[in-house]
Amino acid sequence: MDKQDLIKAAEYFVENSEENYITREIAISENVVELKIYEAPIFAFGAADDECFALLKQQSVIGEHFLLPKEWLPQAKTVISFFLPFTEAVKKGNKRDMAWPSEEWLHGRIEGQVFINKLCAHLNSELLKAGYKSLVPALDERFWCNTESSYTSNWSERHVAFVCGLGTFSLSKGLITQKGMAGRIGSLITELYLTPDRREYEDLNEYCSMCGKCVKNCPVGAISLENGKDHSICSKFIDKTAVMYKPRYGCGKCQVSVPCESKIPKKTK
Repeated sequence: MDKQDLIKAAEYFVENSEENYITREIAISENVVELKIYEAPIFAFGAADDECFALLKQQSVIGEHFLLPKEWLPQAKTVISFFLPFTEAVKKGNKRDMAWPSEEWLHGRIEGQVFINKLCAHLNSELLKAGYKSLVPALDERFWCNTESSYTSNWSERHVAFVCGLGTFSLSKGLITQKGMAGRIGSLITELYLTPDRREYEDLNEYCSMCGKCVKNCPVGAISLENGKDHSICSKFIDKTAVMYKPRYGCGKCQVSVPCESKIPKKTK
């Protein structure tokens, strides 16, 4: 099994899985029946012993609670990170009203994460069938995430993606990839050795033009040019959407109608 085998398996799953489409039974309204959530994924492959993973244990980055690839899987050789870009329908829908999340985006956030988990499980199964021990940190019983006070976890998809070479951080703390930042990220750890990709950047925010469009888009002023995103302000707004749109929630205004929505933006002079 090589990189192309995994990529082709993922592309086939994304294109053909019923889970990537909103059925009438779960659709919020008729407007989103048969909505396709994701386009084809892009991948980045990192070495499990990359010293940059150890840097994530620093308190100024994530902290000691971050578990290294080999702490999840002692025989780990490769970390596989992927980005699933939202379809144009999902992105376009969230631009209609810049105050509240659209039906399309709500499905993308909730059913979209369910799909990410299923894709991770599918790829993990393919690796196991090929004879390679593997696991999905986000689905492992040891995984935890604090979204109420410290806004941290023991496995950060965005930071892991940065180390693997998938992209760099935006002013709004999202990850800007070759396909932009409107989408979601997943990852696996495996004992299969796959050649690590070269990081095409050096700085954390190298792909961000600091244009400030996400600052203007944020409906509650949670982002500033000086300090980036305030997670507490953002989280309180997400809690409001959880009440309004139960059992779904979301926002995503910093990911649409911005230069980095679907690509790496040009640097401003």
